[in-house]
This record gives sequence, C-alpha cells and structure tokens, in this order.
Amino acid sequence: MIYNCNSGVRRSKLKMTLQNGSDTSVRSCSSTADENHSLRWDLTPEEIRHQTQRLIRRMKQAYDSVGSVDIGNVCFENTLQVIGDAKFCVSSRHVLDFPQYVSPCKEVRLASTEADKRLSDFDVEVSMRADVFQRLIALQEKQSGDLLPESERFLGRLLKLGKRSGLHLSKDIQEEIKSISKQISELSIDFNQNLNEENTVLLFSQEDLVGLAESYVNGLEKAEDGRYKVTLAYPHYFPLMKRCHVAETRRKMEMAFHSRCKDVNTAILEQLIELRARLAKLLGFSSHAHYVLEMTVAKNPENVARFLDELYKRLRPVGEQERHYLLSLKRADCERRGLAFDGQLHAWDMPYYMNQVEQVKFAVDKDKLLEYFPLEVVTEGLLNIYQDLLGLRFQRVQDAHVWHDSVKLYSVLDSVTGEEMGQFYLDLHPREGKYGHAACFGLQPGCLGPDGKRRMPVAALVANFTKPTSSWPSLLQHHEVETFFHEFGHVMHELCSQTRYAEFSGTQVETDFVEVPSQMLENWVWEKEPLRRMSRHYKDGSPIPDGLLDKLIASRVANTGLMNLRQIVLSKADQTLHTKDRADTAAEFAKHSEDILGIPATPGTNMTASFSHLAGGYDGQYYSYLWSEVYSMDIFFSRFKKEGILNPKVGREYRRVVLEAGGSVDGMDMLKMFLGREPCQDAFFQCKGLAQTITEQNSQ
Repeated sequence: MIYNCNSGVRRSKLKMTLQNGSDTSVRSCSSTADENHSLRWDLTPEEIRHQTQRLIRRMKQAYDSVGSVDIGNVCFENTLQVIGDAKFCVSSRHVLDFPQYVSPCKEVRLASTEADKRLSDFDVEVSMRADVFQRLIALQEKQSGDLLPESERFLGRLLKLGKRSGLHLSKDIQEEIKSISKQISELSIDFNQNLNEENTVLLFSQEDLVGLAESYVNGLEKAEDGRYKVTLAYPHYFPLMKRCHVAETRRKMEMAFHSRCKDVNTAILEQLIELRARLAKLLGFSSHAHYVLEMTVAKNPENVARFLDELYKRLRPVGEQERHYLLSLKRADCERRGLAFDGQLHAWDMPYYMNQVEQVKFAVDKDKLLEYFPLEVVTEGLLNIYQDLLGLRFQRVQDAHVWHDSVKLYSVLDSVTGEEMGQFYLDLHPREGKYGHAACFGLQPGCLGPDGKRRMPVAALVANFTKPTSSWPSLLQHHEVETFFHEFGHVMHELCSQTRYAEFSGTQVETDFVEVPSQMLENWVWEKEPLRRMSRHYKDGSPIPDGLLDKLIASRVANTGLMNLRQIVLSKADQTLHTKDRADTAAEFAKHSEDILGIPATPGTNMTASFSHLAGGYDGQYYSYLWSEVYSMDIFFSRFKKEGILNPKVGREYRRVVLEAGGSVDGMDMLKMFLGREPCQDAFFQCKGLAQTITEQNSQ
C-alpha cells in the first residue's frame, strides 16, 4: 500500500491542483533537514506547530505571487515554474505530518495529526484559487506546444484538477465544495488516527492457544493472572487465526479484530460516503466512484464492474470447490476432536482451514518453514536481490537521525556511476501508537529543485513484523516475506524516479497502476533462487530443504479461488458504497461477503470500520489491487520469467522504462513500451493456476 504524505493519507482526493507552493529559495525550504540533508525527526510538538504555520505562510505567498500576475504577462517562469518550485519546497511538510504514524511519543503524534489537518485544509484553500487557475488557462492559450513534454503534462494536469475542484463553477458552489473538501480531509485523518491508537488486548490461557508455535507463545507478554496478552496487531492476529485449534479463541479474535473502532469509525465512514457523494454531484458526476475513476486507467465504474464480474465468473466455480473442501476439513476436524459439527463455515474458520489446505494438499510444514526466515536474513537477501536486479547499491547510514532506535536508514547508489540516488528507512516492528499495517511512505520527492539540481528522494517502509526476544529471533511467515518484498517494490519506485516535477515523482501514478511494480516483484518470493538467497535456518544457517521449498512453491495456487473472491468482495463493497448517496456500511459488506464468498460476516462486526483504504486514498478504487495484478503478472511472465528472473539487463530496462518515469508518462504507455505490445490477462490466470479454466471457457 502507498501512503502519500503530501496530503496525509488521502492520496487521490487531496493530491489536488494548485496546492503546496512557495516562492522562497531552496535554502529557506530546508529548515526541517540538517546540514547533511537528513530529514529531522526530533521536532517537538511546539516546533511542529510553529513550522506548520510558517510553511503555510510561505505557500500562500507563492500562490499570491502567481495570482497577482497580469493576465497579459503570464509566462512559464511566473506561473508554472513557480508552482513546480512550490511543490518541490512543500515536501518539507513530511517531517510534520508523517510522525503521526510512527512517533513513539503520543504528544508528537497528536501534534503531527493536527499539522496534517491544518496542512490539508490549506491544500483545499489553494486548490480553490480561481485567480491562479485563470493564469494557468492563459498560459495554456499563450504557450501551448512550446513547453517541454513533462511541463505540458504538468500544466494539463493542473487545469484538469482545477476543473475537478469546481473552479469553473459559481462562487457559491465553490465555497460549498471547499467546505465539504475540508470535512472529508479531516474525517479521513480522524478515521486512520483512531486505528493507529487502537490498543485492544485479549487475555487467553495456555489451553486457549493450543496449536500455536512455541515461538509465538514465548513472544507474548503475560498478565498478572498468568494469562497471555494477545493484541490485534498483525503479528499476533494472523498467526493465531491460522494456527489456533480452539475455535472459540479464533471467534473472539475475529470478533474483536473486525470490531476495531466500530462505533466511531462507522459513523465517520458513513459521513464520508455522504460527503463524497454530495461533492461529486456538485461537480457534475453521478457518484463519487465516477468522480475518482475519471483519473484512472479504468476511467469509470462501468469498466470496473465489467472487470470484476468477468473475474468473478471465472473464479466462482473454483471458489465453490474450495469452500466445499474447507467444510469437509472442518467436519473431519470436529470428528477428530469430538466436537459438534454445525455444517457451516464462519469468518473465524476461514484462515484456519485455508491454512490446513496448505498442510494437507501441499504438505507445507509451516512451523519448519518459519525457522528459515529470520528477519535479518530475509532483509539481507531482499536487499541483495534488488541491488543486483536494478543495478543499485545500498549502504547503511551509521548514527542516522531516526524516530526510534529500531529504525535503520540506507543510502541508495547507482552501481555503475556510484552516484547517490536517495535514501530509505526501514521501520519493521510494532509499537504502541504506530501505524498497524505495512506500507511505503514517500517522504521527499526525487525531482529538480528551483536551482535546477536534482533532489534525492526519501521513502520509509513501515511494517509490523514480530519483535525478537532474548530467546527467539524475529521469524517471518512466508506471507510476511511476500509483504516485505511488495512494499520494498514501492520503495524502489520512489527511489528510482527521475522526473522534473515533484507532482510526478515516484508513485504519483494512476491509482490502478500504482500497485503494478510492487505486485510484479512479489513473484520473486515464489521462485527457488531468490528464496534461497532470502533464507537460512536461524540456528545453524542451513538452507531450506529442496522438498520443503518445492512444496512451498507448489502451494501458491492453494485457496486461489477464495482469496481472489475475497478481493472481489472488498472491491465490490467499495464500489457499492461509493456509487450511493448514503449507505449502511456493515450491511453492504455483509451482503457482498455472503453473495460472492458464501461466508457470512460475523453479526455485530463491521469490517469497513477498520478498512483503512477507504479513508486512505483508495476510496472507489480498491479494485486497483486486482486490476494491477493483471498487468504485473503480464510483465513478470512475458519478460522476467522468459528472459531470467534475475537478469540485470531486463531489470535495468524495467528500472528505466517503468520506475524512472514515475507519473510523467501514462501507466498504460509504460506498460506497452516495456512489453512491446498490448497487455493481456493470460498470465494472471496462469499464475493463479486457472489456465485450464481459460481453455475450457474459450472452447465453449
């Protein structure tokens, strides 16, 4: 997942036109960096508040300067260049709004959240600057065709976003749009902040946790009464749901997990849905989904619906077979344990019996496999693979300025020229108040500054892998290795970018293309050679046995129908919520889960209240994960699988064509250039083990 700190987490909504600018020099924009150009993470709450206000003043000066230019005298230098330079300078906001996700100090997190709200309100203000918009229209009429391609694209984007902000409408409507946009921004921040601060703990006895690995239980804290403390953080929740034999324990965990922030966030989300629908109507769109999809590859909800419906038709028979098989596993399990069989699959049954499929059908010993993925070994192997593949070199920065002692900073250099390209942080373990998922945060864009010199991009990979203890190292599940590889793919997208404008740096691409590079790179964790490079037994350094490795790779197709149907449930629920004027969010999710997956939502829960994507820039666009996967598999099978998965020539071409371009080229154009043809879906179904389904359907 990508979080763009340019406007908190509202990636698609408040990455709007005409925002974030200053006519000040680069030097005056760098007060949040030290003399070594490292970003500062030691700001006090008061400093955050002060620098937020100062940044807003500077940005306002920049837009005032553009808005005051005589219409007859507009030129590139006094309009577009000023805005481009302003967007470059405003990235200093990231040391102000990013700490809300990672700072160990609650006061700093609160100050950062407040800074995010103030900056986001300011984003709305500058996005509604009709005077600036009119100067850009005049520039297009005067200099269209005389600009460099990326500058032409930048101007076109600003004008497009200006219209999407309602700057062509009456003053009264503009004021209403501004008010609604600010409400949406602040509610989105509140939604995610509630999740970040969520700290529910459940208590279980040793008997309640039967089936869990020794390393898992040993890593849990104990309460005064001797019971174990289990949180809802990923390293606690997912292993328990997959491995715990006690159904009641799983039920309690699933109930709590999908009730996180239920009351407060349900109210926020349903208010967001109404506000988004109202805003879309004011702008002339029939729904919020129509509004956000205009700027994507898919273009409209009708195309998304066709894509999801076609995918559902192909996956439904496989999903039904898998669901019946899970039910048979549950029946046998109940008989073996002397338990009553209720004839149903519940939400808390799914992870457990899906995990059993891997053990029964593919004989994957998860306990044994876990021992070969210590975090330090995985990290070393992952970094080496990316270095070799993309022609890079990573160097650990010693004594770096970081926000927590466990965070590491690396410099990225070109392996041929030795030129430093950027930096990235790794923040890999959970702690109180920290963002609870895995994501890449862009902290500084890689683009040209006002002085014509290139600024190095900076990104952070934030994850929540199990902490090491005095007796156990941090050991990763294979799916966590996959997550690590995926998110680091986003980091490379940020770090390899070579654009002129901050607007197009790194992952600033269409939402339904942004996951393509990282999803494509997930394939490496299903191939023998990369897996060997990322694994060693934590005790003696021995490699994964060939037999276990073969079984792991074969298990990739396990539960493929149900897992992809689950993604369709989330995508359909998102589309439904954002094509309505108002909605009962819990009911909508429950309906799609029952209709598509055949699994009822647990009564009393509301999964959407903790569905952070809906307040994190993927609203109306969650389908992007499936849409992007079609393209990513085409890239992998057509180029890397064919020409060598670790072929540096292909890797460097991929870096040049896809990663370096950022958003300066349409995603589809990049895809066609790298593939040498139009994309197709065959590779997607091949990797899902559904090639036979394609053949059968084509013969009908």
